Amino acid sequence: MTEQKDEHIIEAVGRCRIVIQNGEVVDVGDAKISSCPLTRKFAHPVSTPDKESVKANIEYRIKKWGMCTPHREVIETREFVGFGASEILSFGLSAGMLDAVVLACDGAGTLIATTPALVQGIGGRMSGLVRTVPYEDVIRRIEEAGGVVIDTESATLDQSAGIARAYELGYSKVAVTVAVPEEAKTIRHQYPDAFIFGVHVTGLDHDEARMLVDASDFVTSCASATIREAAGEMALVQAGVGVPTFAITPTAKDILLEKIRRSNAQVLIRTTKLPVISEEQPDPLV
Repeated sequence: MTEQKDEHIIEAVGRCRIVIQNGEVVDVGDAKISSCPLTRKFAHPVSTPDKESVKANIEYRIKKWGMCTPHREVIETREFVGFGASEILSFGLSAGMLDAVVLACDGAGTLIATTPALVQGIGGRMSGLVRTVPYEDVIRRIEEAGGVVIDTESATLDQSAGIARAYELGYSKVAVTVAVPEEAKTIRHQYPDAFIFGVHVTGLDHDEARMLVDASDFVTSCASATIREAAGEMALVQAGVGVPTFAITPTAKDILLEKIRRSNAQVLIRTTKLPVISEEQPDPLV
């Protein structure tokens, strides 16, 4: 494994740009929002995403789960939110509706996961990953859990390469998380049967939002006004009203409804024009 600077860049809590070096938070950028109902429910809550609060939240994740360090935990069975990307994709695997998920992890880059606990352990604790470096210990844990890391030398973030490798390995019901609209469009063109989950969407302009929604099966809304508009027009099902997740295609609708069917939680079902938005939204929507 080649020697690289121990630096990670993530975007979290209103798309703050956060730099972590050698397990320490060394820089926190400005958030695009002033409040979010989801961040107030974090294990280490963020009421107002100022730099000090965001730094404290990331430091908690580093200490608690080893994020962006060689101690990074990759297995989890608990759900953090009802209809988050990792929760939905983990369920898809457990229900046999998916057989592989391509996602990204700090300390490993793009990988293929085939077990629900690995998807939840990585995705449930992962914010928008911009850059990372490989850690042998993290890669080993992923591989011991049945995962396949695409680039063990450089921890490259390349979802297109990840989904290509998944098909090469013989998987046929492959899901992939994608944050870049152009990449989602490319994947949809090259792999029409892929199951695409659009994530990390805060700050997309109208054209980018439309491109991502057009290419996706599921899309999260984060603090994006443009995704709420574009996905609301096309979605078959909306889950949640504060920071909603949208099922765009019949396949996504099937997974979401099956997750609801197997849950013991109380659920309200009604037909209506989407999106349905509550007063508890990220502020402002950008």
